[in-house]
Amino acid sequence: MTTSTLTRQIFDVKDLNLWYGDHHALKDINFSINKKEVTAIIGPSGCGKSTFIKTLNLMINMIPNVKMTGEINLNGKNILDEKVDLVDLRKHVGMVFQKGNPFPQSIYDNIAYGPRIHGIKKKVHLDEIVTKSLMDVALWDEVKDRLHAPALGLSGGQQQRLCIARALATKPEVLLMDEPTSALDPISTLKIEELILELKEKYTIVIVTHNMQQASRVSDKTAFFLMGELIELDATAAIFSNPADSRTEGYITGRFG
Repeated sequence: MTTSTLTRQIFDVKDLNLWYGDHHALKDINFSINKKEVTAIIGPSGCGKSTFIKTLNLMINMIPNVKMTGEINLNGKNILDEKVDLVDLRKHVGMVFQKGNPFPQSIYDNIAYGPRIHGIKKKVHLDEIVTKSLMDVALWDEVKDRLHAPALGLSGGQQQRLCIARALATKPEVLLMDEPTSALDPISTLKIEELILELKEKYTIVIVTHNMQQASRVSDKTAFFLMGELIELDATAAIFSNPADSRTEGYITGRFG
């Protein structure tokens, strides 16, 4: 592996295995993720997509009876090391879930929540972070006059963009997105996709999606998972036009899944 390849990588996963109790959910996963690229993860339901993405910031540790072996190296440091500070890890690796899940607080307090946890208390600094985060997700003009109104009063698409802004407020390096548009209408979905393409100028993005057209539109690389195994990882154009594995082709062409 060349030095330039190593400097481009942000995640390097080696021989990762994961069990839920006796169920072997991820099998010998080797997976590298480059900085400031969008990596899409596709595959049928129950294939390990969401399980894998939740290992990248150890949200998976919140589930009982999970056991992992192997390495998940973030900037060269194995986050499976017991000494990893989970609060600090999740500051650097943010996450957005399937459905917008704002806290039952104001729009402002949703964004300020993370920075406050990490010790930022001065209103002038919080104001700057809230403004910038909302501008980064193209939500500022829509909400600037009601920052102290309840976040739950926003539309579904606005709530999801708010949750992305909340994740960006701690200045992460990586943004994990677990089916971020599956609960949204087509117009809101398009806004999130446009946002993803803008955000990759600054952030590394990993997105789990059931929507193969979405994967082809927004990602630089695509990974195909099946029954807990990583079948194929390649440039998105190659995966969709000339996959190396017949199982990938079968899934993409709709023969199963």
